[in-house]
Parts: sequence; structure tokens; C-alpha cells
Amino acid sequence: MDRRPGWSVRLKLTLSYAGFLMLAGSLLLAAVWLFLLRYVPNRAMLYNPDDRPDGVFPIRSALLEVFAPRAAAVLAFLLVFGLVGGWILAGRMLAPLTRITDAARLATHGSLAHRIRLPGRRDEFRELADAFDAMLARLEAHVAEQQRFAANASHELRTPLAISKTLLDVARSDPRADTGELVERLHAVNARAIDLTEALLLLSRANQRSFTREAVDLSLLADEATETLLPLAEKHGVTIETGGDIAPTSGSPALLLQLTTNLVHNAIVHNLPEGGTVRVATSLRPATAVLTVENTGEHLTPELAATLTEPFQRGTERIHADHAGVGLGLAIAKSITQAHDGTFTLTPRPAGGIRVTVELPRPAPDTGG
Repeated sequence: MDRRPGWSVRLKLTLSYAGFLMLAGSLLLAAVWLFLLRYVPNRAMLYNPDDRPDGVFPIRSALLEVFAPRAAAVLAFLLVFGLVGGWILAGRMLAPLTRITDAARLATHGSLAHRIRLPGRRDEFRELADAFDAMLARLEAHVAEQQRFAANASHELRTPLAISKTLLDVARSDPRADTGELVERLHAVNARAIDLTEALLLLSRANQRSFTREAVDLSLLADEATETLLPLAEKHGVTIETGGDIAPTSGSPALLLQLTTNLVHNAIVHNLPEGGTVRVATSLRPATAVLTVENTGEHLTPELAATLTEPFQRGTERIHADHAGVGLGLAIAKSITQAHDGTFTLTPRPAGGIRVTVELPRPAPDTGG
């Protein structure tokens, strides 16, 4: 926004300080004149050594002649003192604001690593500086995350396209190649690219919070997700155990069903080779509805578990598995949880596998009569 140049805040504070000092000085001198000199008589009779009247002396007018120039001198001194002192004090008071402004200018030019780190005890300026530092830290982390996401997404999208190009080049160089097998492989590669694109769109939709909130019961969503994925669980030899209480919340039924399905699907495909188990439970807490999905599987370190919600992160052997997916399942689940103002917690189980806990706010009680 273009603005016309104006007075600096430092100059305004200086003039305000000097003006207040002048006003206080004027009121003080007026008080001296009104409340002290008013008791001085206007005139006084002069007597000679013989106690005879020698004339009348105008005391108040004489005092006024002496008081007025000295009062003017005092006011002039207060004006100079107020201007100089106000300029110095305003500069010291606004020094933190200058540092904050410099940091903001650096941030506008793309430098998000700079921090103000204003020293001293807490006051309004230091609270502002600390809040600005926290904002810069979040922006820097968000930008870095977006850059990693863009790089990973580009790589993931490039892979199926490169595979399709290779298959087509091979088919073109060998006209006698089996076209049926080529079509099947191209179909599989194309399906994977479509799944990845749809996952990216879903992730973007969750981050934008572009959905209408409705009443949702997590226990019903858990039953629907487990019923849908039961054939996949049987294929992998995984047993699904469900249970829990009614868990009402509010949000997008489609997104919350996607969240639940992603968690159950992840728990099924990343399980033990044989005899694995998935447990899905819902419960209520004083302020939240809770969905818990845990599975058996390999032992994970807390450091590795913390990275599994990052986009395109699939763990150790998962990249080479035929069910590796697009690497966005847990990332989408976490984004959907955050879009619903919930918390997403991923904890390694001591016996192996992971436990995912999703807490979503419970709807406000209906106070209508």
C-alpha cells in the first residue's frame, strides 16, 4: 500500500513529551501565581525612619514584573529539556521496535532464518518480538516442509511417467513384443499415478479446510472402514479386532472416513508376515472423541516413528513391498486430523508395531430448550 510520508513515531513521542512537560510547567507556574501571590497585597505603605508615611509601593505589580520573565525563562528551559529528553527517551523506547522492523524486512526478502531474540525482561515489545520469532520459526519450518513435499511429489510423479515412457520405447523398438503384457503393466503404472494424484488432491483439500462440518460418529466410521478392508486383511492373514464406545464429533464424514480407512489400511499392510493383528477402538474423553488403531509388526524406534507422518515416508522395507502405496496415507490422516482441530499421536508399541491415536473435539452440548 502506497502511503504519503509522515512524521516518525519518535518525533511524535518527542513532541508529545515536550508538550506535556510544557503544560505541566505552565500549570505549576499558574498555581504559584494563583495560590501564593494572590495573598500578596496590591500596595504597601512606605514609612520613613521617623515613622511618617513616605508613599505607596505597588508590591503585586512589581512582583509580576519580576515573575513573568523568569517564568518565561523556565518555560523555555522546559521546552528545550522536553525536546532533547523526549528525543532520547523515545529513541531508547523504540529501539526494540526498530529491531522488529528490520527482522520483518529481512523476512519479506525471503530470509526466514533470522531471529530477533530481544533481551531483557518481558514487556509488550518483548512479547511482540517473541511472537514474531515464533512466527518466523513456523514459517521457516512450513516453507522447508513445502519444499520437501514439492521435491518428493515431483519425484513420485516422475517415476510412473518414466516407467511408462520406457515401456513404450521398448514396445516401439520390438514390434513382436507381447502387447497384452505391455497393456497390463501400463495399466498398473497409470493406476499408481492416478492414486498418487488423488492422494495429493485429498491432502490439499484437507490442508485448506474446505469442507462442511456435520455430526459424525467415529465408531460407525471405524466399523465401515474395517468392513471395507476385511478382504485385504484376510489376504494378508491379519485379524481385525474392533470395539469401543460411541464417539461423536463434528467434521467432514468423507474426510474422517478417509482418515479411518487410511489408518486401518496402513495397519493391515504394514504388519507381520503371518498371524498379524489390528485393533481398532473408539472411546470418549471429557473433551474429545478418540480413535485408536494399533497393529503388530516390526519394532520401530521413536525417531523412525516420528518421520512416518511425513509425505512419501514409508519406513524401511516398505518402499520395496508390493503394497508400498504412494507414501501419503499417514500424512493425509494427520492433515485431516489437524484440519478438524484434533491431535494425531503415533507411538511405537514395545512388542512391535505402532499405535495411532486420533483425538477430535467433541461437539458442544445442545443447550436449546
